[in-house]
Order: sequence, then C-alpha cells, then structure tokens
Amino acid sequence: MTAAQTALSPTPISLPNRPLRVAVLGATGAVGQELLELLEERRFPVGELIPLASPRSAGQSLRWQDQALTIQPVEAAAFEGVDVVLASAGGSVSRQWAPVAAQAGAVVIDNSSAFRMDPEVPLVVPEVNPEAAFSHRGIIANPNCTTILLTLALAPLAARRAIRRVVVSTYQSASGAGARAMEELRSLSRTVLDGGEPVSAVLPHSLAFNLFLHNSPLQPNGYCEEELKMVNETRKIMGVPELRLSATCVRVPVLRAHSEAVNIEFHEPFPVEEARALLAVAPGVELLENFEANRFPMPTDVTGRDPVAVGRIRQDLSEPNALELWLCGDQIRKGAALNAIQIAELLIQGPNATPGGAA
Repeated sequence: MTAAQTALSPTPISLPNRPLRVAVLGATGAVGQELLELLEERRFPVGELIPLASPRSAGQSLRWQDQALTIQPVEAAAFEGVDVVLASAGGSVSRQWAPVAAQAGAVVIDNSSAFRMDPEVPLVVPEVNPEAAFSHRGIIANPNCTTILLTLALAPLAARRAIRRVVVSTYQSASGAGARAMEELRSLSRTVLDGGEPVSAVLPHSLAFNLFLHNSPLQPNGYCEEELKMVNETRKIMGVPELRLSATCVRVPVLRAHSEAVNIEFHEPFPVEEARALLAVAPGVELLENFEANRFPMPTDVTGRDPVAVGRIRQDLSEPNALELWLCGDQIRKGAALNAIQIAELLIQGPNATPGGAA
C-alpha cells in the first residue's frame, strides 16, 4: 500500500445519484476543455462546477452552460464538499492533490500516470473492466490514451480466445502532447509551406511534414516510457500480468486522433469473420472497412467523436494463429476526457450496470 493510499479515508464505492459538485483540475488545458464540453454534452448531473488550475490561470473566467465561472487556484479548501474530481493537470500535480481531494471525501478520476500502476488504484476502461472501478479507495486512474484505444479492440477478442502475444505500432497525433503542441504543428506547417525552417519549442523536433519516435524518456531496455505504459497498463486492465506485448510509439504530423497497427497472436486460429462480427458489436468500437474501395479508418473519421474505429481486419500471412487490424481514436476524447467521464457515470449507475453501458 502506498503512502497516498494509507492517507485516504474510506469512501463509498459509488457516486450518489443526485446533482454533484464536480471539480475539473486542469480546466484550461486541452483535456480540461474537452471535459467541460463533455460534461455539458452528456448532461452529466452537475450541481456545481468548480474549475481549478495553476496560479497563473486562477482568477480568469471561463464560460460553461452560459455561466461565467471563475477559475480557482488548487488548494485544499477547494476540495471541501466536492463529490468528484476530474483531474488532468499532470503527474506531479495529481500526486500532490489527489490524496488531499480523496481525504476530503471526493472520488478522484485522474488522467495522469501518477497512480496507474499503483496496485491499490484501479485502472479502468468502462467497456473493458467496469467492475474494477468499484474497488476504488478514493482514486481511480484513467489509462494512457493509446492503451485505452488498444484495449477496446483487444477485449472482445480476448473474451472469445486467449491472447498469446500482441505487437503494436502507434501513430500518435500532436494532441497527445497538449494544446501547445497542436498549435505548434499548425504554425510550423505554415512556416514550411512559406519556405522557412521549422524550429520547435514544444516538442524536441518539428512535426511539420515530419515524424519521429516518441520523445518520452528512454529506459535501459531500449523502450521509451510511452511504450512501457502500453505494456504495463494493458496487462493490468485486462488482468493478464504475463501478457506478451511489444510496442513502438511514433509521433506523426496529425493534429488530433491516434492510430495503431495491431498484430494479435492467439493460441489457436481465429477466423477473420468471427473477429469482425465481435468487433462490429463491441461497445465503444465502430467497424469501418471497405476492402473493395480500400477504405479504412483515418484520424479524420474519429476526430471529435466517441467511437474507436477499427478496420482492415485480416489474417496474418506469417502466422496462422494471428490477426492484423488497424484502429483510430480521438486521443483527447475517448483517449482521455470521455473515458474519465464514463468512469464517473459508471459509479453513478452502480456495480450492476451493463458493462460498456456508460459509453
């Protein structure tokens, strides 16, 4: 048990079914803005909304549901009486304030990596492991964006036949690095088109008409932190601690929505049509493929939308027990903000809710 967990007071496993006091921690960021939009769009039962941000943004106002709300600084008093905190302000902020909010009685749904691999903190994708949410002790972790998208495609197949090995390559948009990276991609693309030399200030290299291997810190084993997140988080969510999974993560010049090429090996052959039929009805998944027209998911198909689009499902020519597929999902939406709100909705619905029903 971590120090953060031992500090927590017992909290209900569910959220009350009434208008809630909701705090959005990191309200001015890209994911924070998406959280605000989705709370309104999905008619989440907000009785009072409390936007929280850094001292730099505190005192500014933002509009939500035709109201002008004042952004408050993050401090212990801000969490008093709060039912749920939707946190998207980075790992260091979450490590400092999530235990404080939970101690005050709130349920914290944290979008950072701070608690994801804590064995006492559930890591939840509502369509995949909804039951895990109800074991929380005040903090629930929202998985990494690429992991959420991947597990939505893996889970329906794994429920039919056990998975032996997964190899995934990601094509991650600028949105994964935040609003400033998105704006930098726009501006540097204009620079290149005007004949200038792009110089990046947000990312280590310019994404304009370029791509590079993910810039998260490299580990001694040669994998970067982002790749190991996919490995470890997928194992935890799917309850298969020994799952063989290898990932290569790449940043690409796309504004919003990530893509993944996935090779899935089973212990026995998995007929393509059977896999296609399962994914066509899987919660949170949209089957999008037209082999005659060579038309499969693209980032523009899912930008601003909830589903993860899956297509080009095919037999691996090199391995009779393996399938190949391609997927795209909006990183800011299902890869971050939407998944967090679905977790909160799941807690309101209670442990007997239909898995994936929050989608």
